[in-house]
Amino acid sequence: MKILQFPLARITFSFILGLLYYQKHQPEPFWVLISLLIGILFLLIFHFWTKKKPFFKYIFGVSTFLISFTIGLSTCLFHKETLRKNHYLNQVEDNSFHDIKLIVHEKIKSTTKNTRYVSTIIAIDNHKSFGKIILNIRKPNQIDNLPIGSELRVIGNIYKNKNPFNPNQFDYGKYLENQEIYAQVYIEEKQAKIGKIEATIWSSFSNFRTKIIENLKASHFKQEELNIVIALLLGQKQDISPEVIKEYQVAGAVHILCVSGLHVGFILLFLTFLLKPIPNNNKNHVIKLIIILISLWSYGILAGLAPSVVRSVTMFSFVAIGNHFKRTVNNFHTLLVSMLLILLWKPSFLFDIGFQLSYLALFFILWLQPFLSGIWEPKHKISKYLWDILTVTFAAQIGTMPLSLYYFHQFPGLFFVTNVIVLPILGIIMIVGFIAIVIACFGKVPFVVVKPLEFLIELQNNLIKWIASFEDFVFKNISFTTVMLWVSYLMIIAIIIWLKKPDFKRSVIALLNIIAMQVVFIDTKFKTNHSQELIIFHSKKTTIITERQYESVIVYSNDSILNSLDNNLSIQSYLVGNFCNVTEKKNLQNVFYFKNKKILLIDSSAVYSEKIKPDILIISNSPKLNFERLLSVYKPKVIVVDGSNFKSYIRLWESTCRKEKIPFHYTNEKGFYKI
Repeated sequence: MKILQFPLARITFSFILGLLYYQKHQPEPFWVLISLLIGILFLLIFHFWTKKKPFFKYIFGVSTFLISFTIGLSTCLFHKETLRKNHYLNQVEDNSFHDIKLIVHEKIKSTTKNTRYVSTIIAIDNHKSFGKIILNIRKPNQIDNLPIGSELRVIGNIYKNKNPFNPNQFDYGKYLENQEIYAQVYIEEKQAKIGKIEATIWSSFSNFRTKIIENLKASHFKQEELNIVIALLLGQKQDISPEVIKEYQVAGAVHILCVSGLHVGFILLFLTFLLKPIPNNNKNHVIKLIIILISLWSYGILAGLAPSVVRSVTMFSFVAIGNHFKRTVNNFHTLLVSMLLILLWKPSFLFDIGFQLSYLALFFILWLQPFLSGIWEPKHKISKYLWDILTVTFAAQIGTMPLSLYYFHQFPGLFFVTNVIVLPILGIIMIVGFIAIVIACFGKVPFVVVKPLEFLIELQNNLIKWIASFEDFVFKNISFTTVMLWVSYLMIIAIIIWLKKPDFKRSVIALLNIIAMQVVFIDTKFKTNHSQELIIFHSKKTTIITERQYESVIVYSNDSILNSLDNNLSIQSYLVGNFCNVTEKKNLQNVFYFKNKKILLIDSSAVYSEKIKPDILIISNSPKLNFERLLSVYKPKVIVVDGSNFKSYIRLWESTCRKEKIPFHYTNEKGFYKI
């Protein structure tokens, strides 16, 4: 791979390793800064010594990569907000009541119960503070569309992020932490007082976007089609229904709902076309470049500066600068420089799924698509156009497939059909859509623009729905571990390198990577086939217990849960994460035996036998008990209480266990219990 011969590629790789290391181990700030200073000192020394002895040239190269690694560490350290004393996380306790002053930063997808905003804290209990937090306002409320930049004073409880309650679930708390959001506050509408609106570039663009959306709504678009237009062109997907999102996912077309390089590239071409009549001289060249850069970044801010948007705007900014200086732009170099600059500005983007998928898709398109395109050279324009779409689609899909399997555990088998059918329509939608957006900046969109755009969106949705109806071509619940992810990428890269230029050495490397993938898979299956565990899940208003013997799982619960296991995310996440299947479904029983442990379940009937002496006592569905007497009779080693019990009961039981010095496990606080 020639790209690795470019020094910036290896520097960027070392920098990213530094970010990953900090995320995993979080070394002390003192040692990070000392390492950085020592690295800079050695770099300067070896730089001067390379002029005297060529041998030191190699040491200088190694020092450069080490300093890149430490810069990655120090970048994370610099952006770690919780290390500062006045961050709210260092000032409050979990589930604590406070008077909070904050500024609304961004509206995010609402839940059935709450309208939600990402907000920035200014003060807590009249003490200066800072940090991002999610504000949840209970529905129904009259402040559903707060202007961005609004200053609020709210009174409520701050809840810090928690780990997943059940095994193998998506860690939403970790996802928020990667965005420097460490807690949420829940309030009723009456607990909020709205103050002034702070005028910033971000709030101005956000409120301008709201104005555009209001003008689009006033233009009598159908609601579903309007939501797609807003997502496609303004980057706001909050109002798209879960059903439509699922259809796009199943069809392998969810990426078109995100603002990306296609949108930004179109804007660059459109601006270049508009500015073409301006005479070319040194002064006008600079003016053109400034107009293009301001326009690109203005659109990026308007679209919400999502990771894929930032990547696209940064890359096309370099393309515009390269065109200004009349220099050939190396796409790989542009890719690397944009990635390095973005991660220096916001290292948390590295852990964003959209950022990872965006860069991987683009890298494989640049690297693999020319090779795929060269396999066949169509003579006709239409066949060449379709072949280009197919090769781009396959290159992007090959690059993102392992990551998609790792995060989403499914693979859309008809992705190539979707792209061949939808992309031509999408191009027309983009043109008509941008015309609608420009008009909406000033007022209502006329009927002659609304109806064609509405028709095109409806046609696209119907095509997506039709493709998604072939569910047999969607491969779901695919188990994929972190080790499999890394090894699969090594295998894919090795095979592509061999295909591009076959020789003995590359054949051996490719075969070794294929063998490594097989070894990892066999090892994972071996570990699965030698695992046994019993898990009490956290579930509100019900009890779920699973017993796993190797690959076979028995699920114990009530009939409503047992009849809908395919739609139960907690169970499905567990099955996929552990390479196992449900072999039996049983109603809950009072006594379980597992690995020489006796487990007693007491439910709402509160019926139990005093003869049983359990090691573990499970309490569900809020039975009315004389808890002190129960403990004196049974003397269990552990008490497990799940989410089906009343909280008032749980607090009494917990205080009793504390007096008796018996371990108490409440799943709503500590998560699932595993034996």
